[in-house]
Amino acid sequence: MSKIQMKTPLVEMDGDEMTRILWKLIKEELLEPYIDLKTEYYDLGLKYRDETDDQVTTDAALAIKKYGVGVKCATITPNAARVTEYGLKKMYKSPNGTLRAILDGTVFRAPIIVKGIEPYVQNWTQPITIARHAYGDVYKASELKIPGAGKAELVFTAEDGTETRELIHEFKGAGVLQGMHNLDKSIDSFAHSCFNYALDTKQDLWFATKDTISKKYDHTFKDIFQEVFDNEYKEKFEKAGITYFYTLIDDAVARVIRSNGGFIWACKNYDGDVMSDMVATAFGSLSMMTSVLVSPEGNYEYEAAHGTVQRHYYKYLKGEETSTNPLATIFAWSGALRKRGELDELPELREFADKLEKACIDTIEGGHMTKDLALITKMENPVAENTENFIQCIKTTLEGLLK
Repeated sequence: MSKIQMKTPLVEMDGDEMTRILWKLIKEELLEPYIDLKTEYYDLGLKYRDETDDQVTTDAALAIKKYGVGVKCATITPNAARVTEYGLKKMYKSPNGTLRAILDGTVFRAPIIVKGIEPYVQNWTQPITIARHAYGDVYKASELKIPGAGKAELVFTAEDGTETRELIHEFKGAGVLQGMHNLDKSIDSFAHSCFNYALDTKQDLWFATKDTISKKYDHTFKDIFQEVFDNEYKEKFEKAGITYFYTLIDDAVARVIRSNGGFIWACKNYDGDVMSDMVATAFGSLSMMTSVLVSPEGNYEYEAAHGTVQRHYYKYLKGEETSTNPLATIFAWSGALRKRGELDELPELREFADKLEKACIDTIEGGHMTKDLALITKMENPVAENTENFIQCIKTTLEGLLK
């Protein structure tokens, strides 16, 4: 068959460790044989981020604004040990945080559902979608180590020079400080994204923070959500037969565990990071969680919700066999290709993305899967394939669907 021709490039962001190996395999085996793949490539691997003082991450975000769709491999957010391991100039911030800060919008994360992979929470019969705010909080925080005794204050200086001060703490000895912020405009965009997504998918929307403790910061989120809902979405929700409600995040956790799923759970930035990992793992595997950042301007950035699979990478470097689950990374590519096909009016590209995802699901439901799934599946006699063999199994299934 002739290759599918693309009109507009995708912004391709390469990453780190085992997911970088998967990235190359997926392109070579599942994409390039069938698509005349057009991408604008950015290497977000840690070494090149260091070489460019992380300018490459900013450049990639601006390219997504230009082309409208990006696809990203998992990347390392360095800690002190990584700074030493890679000989970095400094401890760079999360590249995902940088992308989210520039693009704004909301991250929607949902599990990939496969028959035979039962959720650990047995009453979860429908997927739970996490809507994660994509700006600010700890991902844009400023931090300071306090060497000894002294007074720390939060100071805001208005344009006219007027100062507002709030005591943080009277330090009697060494400690640490963290200052974080958010923007009413970004919270407003977050609210609109969540309400619109709920209407599009006809799902109830839950939102949770800790406003009883954070009476200004978290309470602002609660107030803006309620104002946007009351002014613009209340009647639309009633007409659609769906609901919106706010609750404290600890209450939300209890409600989620007792629920059957099938709703959107909106969370602040860090809460969404943690809860999406919890939901993914509870549905079976962190490697089975999709993630898409949707900006207010209608730009889309697709990625896997998991990390770089460091342990498997070290085994790979030793020449040992690995069985790394590539599904979330494949679905990042299929999601980006589908959106590119929608925007460029290329039905054949959208159809390919659908068939690629079906090939993944059919392969697993046919009994061939990676070790993480073989350990938890309810299927009898599953075949635990290594990384390369599993991708070849998907390729065989895909070729059958493309005939």
